[in-house]
Amino acid sequence: MWPATLNSNPGISFQRKPPNPFSPFGKIHSFSTLSLLPLHKNNLNHTHFYLKVSSSSSVGSSGYTEEPATNVRFQTSLSLPGCSSSLSLLGTGYREKVFAIIGVKVYAAGLYVNPSILSALDTWKGQSTAEIHGNAAFFSSIFQAALEKSLQIVLVRDVDGKTFWDALDDAISPRIKAPTLVDESALSAFRSVFQDRALKKGTFIFLTWLDPSKLLICVSSDGIPSSVDATIESANVASALFDVFFGDASVSPSLKASVTTGLATILK
Repeated sequence: MWPATLNSNPGISFQRKPPNPFSPFGKIHSFSTLSLLPLHKNNLNHTHFYLKVSSSSSVGSSGYTEEPATNVRFQTSLSLPGCSSSLSLLGTGYREKVFAIIGVKVYAAGLYVNPSILSALDTWKGQSTAEIHGNAAFFSSIFQAALEKSLQIVLVRDVDGKTFWDALDDAISPRIKAPTLVDESALSAFRSVFQDRALKKGTFIFLTWLDPSKLLICVSSDGIPSSVDATIESANVASALFDVFFGDASVSPSLKASVTTGLATILK
């Protein structure tokens, strides 16, 4: 946890203990519910999708959707460095830090996936949102699928890079019970991306899982990045990072709930 003496630049903490999965800080203020619906399913490895958006978010003809709690706009599909194909936006949410009972939003986040991810989730077809939300095996299947997944973080206030990393590391490290030299090297490379960097409001951070053991880090203050800042090759670090956002103690319950709802809609 970071102290509340950061004034206009509060820090972020990546909590360790699980909240009520549908109720951060007492309630979810708002979140975007997106779903990737198949146009046809003749071949799950070549399924095509379009985005259907609930009334809790808005999509314009320009191909963006807005996360309503922060008003951050996310592209509905995008191409990222290192990815073999375009990724589609599945859900959005936000991260809130509480100071003296006042919630301060720090960033918005959106999960993008390779649309072929559906082929790894057919086992859960027909299950409800509530059934899959608390099912660790469901999210493990998403993570274990050897298909690209990317978390886009958009800062809604200035944050010191070291502060951002310290909070993220405080969540990742306890999830790695016996770190190896490979894990420690990966964490060091991860840290170096943020250590001496000022992260201004509007900065994009992309955490992209190419597969369950390989992670790309991209940071850009000027739109979608064109290059990779670091490549992390550690199955333990990659898994721990995914668990930070989609495990039982998600740091953004609104994001996890949005993704769950979207996937439940697809799998009806």
